[in-house]
Amino acid sequence: MKGFVRHGTPAVPAFRPAGPVLPPRVSLLRRIGRILALLFFVALLALVGAEWDVSRAATGRCFAVAEEVPERTVGIVLGTSKTLPDGHANLFYRARIEAAARLFAVGRVRWLVVSGNQEAGGYDEPSTMRADLIELGVPAERIYRDYAGFRTLDSLARAARVFGLRQVTVVSQRFHNERAIYLARAWGVDAVALDAADVSGWNGVRSRIRDWFARAAAVLDVRVRDRQPRLLGPPVRIGEDPPT
Repeated sequence: MKGFVRHGTPAVPAFRPAGPVLPPRVSLLRRIGRILALLFFVALLALVGAEWDVSRAATGRCFAVAEEVPERTVGIVLGTSKTLPDGHANLFYRARIEAAARLFAVGRVRWLVVSGNQEAGGYDEPSTMRADLIELGVPAERIYRDYAGFRTLDSLARAARVFGLRQVTVVSQRFHNERAIYLARAWGVDAVALDAADVSGWNGVRSRIRDWFARAAAVLDVRVRDRQPRLLGPPVRIGEDPPT
């Protein structure tokens, strides 16, 4: 038809992203990085929350001087090895033994339970602690051995379930005592603590770092997993049954 001009369909421009297109591998690495950052943030929040929860439970219950500890019938000495893997003396151990002997000497407890691990091959924390306490003047008939104190949770759960205790004085370093008091409360035990002398240097720093994670595990054991002691056994009545 004269005068009619046919126009073609206008071309649609191709879509172009605003930024540069990343190779698939780089994009995947970025996603993984974001996920790891999120997991790190969640883990950090968990550690901070556990620190707050455990410290709050122990507020006003830890004492640096034996004479200031409220009187309780029984003290529990939490076990550790007497020597380090390199053969040197474990200063944490010696400080706990000396603190426990002092606690008994000033009359703040009448009986001691030494709670620790016993393994094949002669490794026996409770018997070692008992022998050293006797050397420091604690009568043998005033010391009970708990051979199934594999973890702090086991020691405090067995204090309630095996030894029938409702009040105790815990003996260990401050950072450990706070966690023990938290676990004791979960098992219905009213605990206070005598803080043994702390250890400086790398061994002390390493123990505190490890305890941050142990506190998170303790909170999970109490609030989520309902963790039970590994072993129980027949009841032991302190002061009535002969020391084990």
